[in-house]
Amino acid sequence: MALLLSFPAKAQQKITLSGYVKDKASGEGLIGATVSVRELSGTGAATNEYGFFSLTLAQGTYTVVVSYLGYATYSQTIQLTSAQKLNIELQEDHTKLQEVVITNTEKKDENVRSMAMSTMKMQVTELKKMPALMGEVDVIKAIQMTPGVQTAGEGTSGFYVRGGGVDQNLILLDEAPVYNASHLMGFFSVFNADAIKDVQLYKGGIPAEHGGRLSSLLDIRMKEGNSKRFAASGGIGTLSSRLTLEAPIVKDKGSFMVSGRRTYADIFFKLSSDEGIKNNRLYFYDLNLKANYTLGPKDRLFVSGYFGRDVAGNNSGAFNWGNATGTLRWNHLFNDKLFTNTTLIFSDFDYSLGSKEKSTEFTWTSHIIDYGLKNDYTFYLNPQHQLKFGVAGTFHKFQPGKVKPGPQSYFNEIKLDGTNAVEGAAYLSHEYQLSQQFTVEYGLRFSYFATVGKGTIYEYAEDGFTKTGSKEYGAMEVIQQYSGFEPRFSAKYELTESSALKASYNRMRQYLHLLSNSTASLPFDVWVPSIHYIKPQIADQVAAGYFRNFQDNTYEASAEVYYKHMDNQIDYKDNSEVFLNSRIDTVLLRGKGTSYGAEFMFRKQKGVFTGWVSYTWSKTDRTVPELNGGKAFPTRYDRRHSVNLVSTYQLNEKWSIGANWVYATGGAITMPVGRFEYEGHTYPVYSSKNGFRLPAYHRLDLAVTYDRPRSLTGKKYDSSWSLSIYNAYSRKNAFSISFRENEDHPEKTEAVKTYLFGIIPALTYNFNF
Repeated sequence: MALLLSFPAKAQQKITLSGYVKDKASGEGLIGATVSVRELSGTGAATNEYGFFSLTLAQGTYTVVVSYLGYATYSQTIQLTSAQKLNIELQEDHTKLQEVVITNTEKKDENVRSMAMSTMKMQVTELKKMPALMGEVDVIKAIQMTPGVQTAGEGTSGFYVRGGGVDQNLILLDEAPVYNASHLMGFFSVFNADAIKDVQLYKGGIPAEHGGRLSSLLDIRMKEGNSKRFAASGGIGTLSSRLTLEAPIVKDKGSFMVSGRRTYADIFFKLSSDEGIKNNRLYFYDLNLKANYTLGPKDRLFVSGYFGRDVAGNNSGAFNWGNATGTLRWNHLFNDKLFTNTTLIFSDFDYSLGSKEKSTEFTWTSHIIDYGLKNDYTFYLNPQHQLKFGVAGTFHKFQPGKVKPGPQSYFNEIKLDGTNAVEGAAYLSHEYQLSQQFTVEYGLRFSYFATVGKGTIYEYAEDGFTKTGSKEYGAMEVIQQYSGFEPRFSAKYELTESSALKASYNRMRQYLHLLSNSTASLPFDVWVPSIHYIKPQIADQVAAGYFRNFQDNTYEASAEVYYKHMDNQIDYKDNSEVFLNSRIDTVLLRGKGTSYGAEFMFRKQKGVFTGWVSYTWSKTDRTVPELNGGKAFPTRYDRRHSVNLVSTYQLNEKWSIGANWVYATGGAITMPVGRFEYEGHTYPVYSSKNGFRLPAYHRLDLAVTYDRPRSLTGKKYDSSWSLSIYNAYSRKNAFSISFRENEDHPEKTEAVKTYLFGIIPALTYNFNF
């Protein structure tokens, strides 16, 4: 009897296989690599943000297969009799020029098998083959060419996801928030592609560990540094130059990465004989730093930072803005199943504006500073159950504006009241594989937000403008607090080995708000916390999709539909002023928003020809009782149709060509439709809010790259030349529309279109050794 009881117990004994998946050449952890078991169909795991995986299986002999896009598939037979560590190094696949031939039955199908939907993952190698504006490869520009994402306008780095505003996107760089991701007033983003390892955009199905924004999460991870050998890469272009250095601290144990980029238009200004041009300053720079060190078999430490700034001006005045972020992370393995990451976070976004003219001399400065702490856990119970839980807290410091006049200036000193806030969250999520075909992930996030003093809060009469009283709050005294639950749910049903249906539901709460009257995200816009007159924004989104892969994951196809409802959307009274307004609460309005649409995408990821084509149909509107007679109106960034074509063709080992073509319905605008005279003055009569459309936007970009790999040249480094042409057929896309009296017929009003770019060629030399 004892033998009968002990045998099944032994047969069911579970053993844990865990380890890291890394790049063989650099030692970088690979995010999202698939670890599967050939003998157990549907059993596997994906590596986390640090390349770690854990699988708990019954005792036995298994063939472990590890795959990652762009790398040769790795397989190893193991005898699993006790807990085992398996650290795997994948080698880049250099057979990309050959036609894809299916020689085995291994199915990767990560697009189908993963729980992720409404997401877009991009590799930096893919980004670098795309045509670039002025030769600068840009993460944000690439994101703008994916379904469900709209651009703010020509050349801008602001983006809108499924009907949300630019402030409704949470942008994280190594877990630190980036509040303004633009350089040169939005023409470029702050993300230097040479320093980036992984880019992932979540438009829906956002994991429970993330919150604070309504529409999307853009998660960007920096390179960790080469732990095998010294390496350097960089480039010299028509606009900027860049250099990245990587090296081991201790081989296979620790490494560092330093990456810098700077433009140099200001250097050429100094060569001009025109004093007006000679004294101009216009440049930006970036500096990315990262280091990591393995303290022991269960502990690893990471430290990373970003510092960037834009400077523009002349002898009359100047303005500048910049970001500084820093993270300190500690990975710890309690055991083979429990992984934790603790992160200290710092983020500072500041800007300043000034005049040097004696009578108008002033300096205006503003800051938003975050100090944060996160503690995240992942418990790999077994292949059918995975738990994630954790807590996070952030202290926000808002310094909206301080104006200091010069000694002879007629300006008075102005200082808007600063505000502090405390934000916290706790979450729990569970991924549960009910069967080989059906998997669900459900979670709950609880968030808390409190605006705290020191500060003064004004009370107003029914007109919303006349002050009737005020209340003073002391340091750290709670002024206003909000909290709420944010449920998350995702489900996946695999119809076949290469197709699946997925669905998701998100509730998101946003406690920080960007106040801006402009369409694009400008550096001088004002961030404010939720307070008694600004309630938290809340969004509920549901989405469903069909995903299908072909020819061993060579082709990916997807179709998704979504619906999003948003409460407490901020708008402004007509002719309101946000800039340096000490009574901003008197111009704010609240309303509701809806957004719905359908997104289609077909993507080819392997072979000599790669890229994607996507189409989005969408509709976004707002309803604000005090605007447009209380009727719904389209948002400024509502675009009914959007098409993106992105392609790269590898002619041979040396030559490749790339092309992008984009099309979008013109943005919605308000236009004058008539005029009337009153007491000798002429006044315009406007259409309904955003009742007209700008002309449709479309553009073709081209790129040619000439590679000189060391395998062909016999040199110790790789190099390449890249020629890109932005707006190849010189489409004059409308950046804005203004109105004026016709010179020949003053009684008539004419529309004037402003556009930014014609054809812009750029040449860049790149190297890597």
